Amino acid sequence: MNAPVTEQKPANSRRKLLTITAALVAVGAISYGAYWGVVLRHYESTDNAYVQGNLVQVTPQIAGTVVGINADDTDKVTAGQPLVQLDAADARVALEQAEAQLAQKVREVRTLFVGNGSLSATVALRQADAARAAADVTKAEDDLRRRAPLTTSGAVSGEEMKHAESALQSARSTLTAAQAAVIAAREQLTSNQSYTDNTSIDAHPNVQAAAAKVREAYLTLKRAELPAPVSGYVARRSVQVGQRVQAGAPLMAIAPLDQLWVDANFKEVQLQKIRIGQPVKLKADVYGSKVEFDGKVAGLGAGTGAAFALLPAQNATGNWIKVVQRVPVRIALDARQLQGHPLRIGLSMDVEVDVANQDGKSLSDAPRTAPVVRTQVFDVALTEADSRIAHIIADNAGAAHVATLGPAAPGGQPVRATQNASAKRGSAMPSPRLTQATELAGPRVVKVAGSPRN
Repeated sequence: MNAPVTEQKPANSRRKLLTITAALVAVGAISYGAYWGVVLRHYESTDNAYVQGNLVQVTPQIAGTVVGINADDTDKVTAGQPLVQLDAADARVALEQAEAQLAQKVREVRTLFVGNGSLSATVALRQADAARAAADVTKAEDDLRRRAPLTTSGAVSGEEMKHAESALQSARSTLTAAQAAVIAAREQLTSNQSYTDNTSIDAHPNVQAAAAKVREAYLTLKRAELPAPVSGYVARRSVQVGQRVQAGAPLMAIAPLDQLWVDANFKEVQLQKIRIGQPVKLKADVYGSKVEFDGKVAGLGAGTGAAFALLPAQNATGNWIKVVQRVPVRIALDARQLQGHPLRIGLSMDVEVDVANQDGKSLSDAPRTAPVVRTQVFDVALTEADSRIAHIIADNAGAAHVATLGPAAPGGQPVRATQNASAKRGSAMPSPRLTQATELAGPRVVKVAGSPRN
């Protein structure tokens, strides 16, 4: 009678244990379900994410031989800092030739403007000769008119009458020649004025063509020195001293580590709730879980990674196995956090996107209004070239083009104003580019061509 009771006790213990276990599992499942419904379903995460950034190539704009390298891998450089120096001997010679040609053209055009005054004086002189010849004709006609009635009475001989007629004919021939000389002088003045009307020495086509040659030669000379387009860190230097490089050949790269972002490759089934502008939490393997970065969804890729691969999948051939695709999602980082904890291009990241807010868009619907990246280090050379051209023109234009000091600029620097004598006679003012360059050049005493410089 005692044996069945003894066997019943272990069965009750097992039943109680299974009941407790099932209850715990049910509570855990309910708790996880509640946690997922309240918290987890509002987040999408992936560890398939990597730091990306601009890798700015340093390439020459002209061909040349490398004579100097001023930066190496891992070096910090600032925008405009010279990185590579090419041999500039040929470019310097070409610039000197172009400057000499510009000076010659300025003097030739200056001669044209001066010729207007000389030819105007010639026209006035020819007109005076014609007026004198016309007076002689009038006088000869009066003499002949007075003698004609006296011929019948014998008071004036026939020979004297013939002399009077010859004098009138000679005066008329002289008048015709004088009038032709006036027409020729006017045509010559008009011809010369056709080269100078509605222009000035600065804006004359011949001067502008020569100035363009100087500008081109100066830019070529400046391009022998390769500046850093942006601030950052040098990477992948491949150039060597003595190497002959061609235009466009990559010499080194610059990585601006203050302009980084993260490309997180989410599965296609995770993209349903991801929107632009949603907050993101990121962790980098290099810093571990102690450092957390804040970011925002900046945009979603236009296609999957496989679609833009070098060798895209050909799913229409052979056996096919469905593979879950991934779409890159760009995440913008906080620049202040990057200063405190700098990242490098290619580092792994853990990404968690808060998808609770669904107000954003999945694709951008407005074009970008500002450039993504821009450099102004190459604009300086053009300004310097224009200033150089303005100095050459002012130094060779003489009294017809005198540089004076105008009113002081807001910074207290006197502004050079250019005045052309031909402009006073109704011709056009100097070209805006050269006038601006003259102002940027600052105060400089320009003497009449032919006088020694200070």
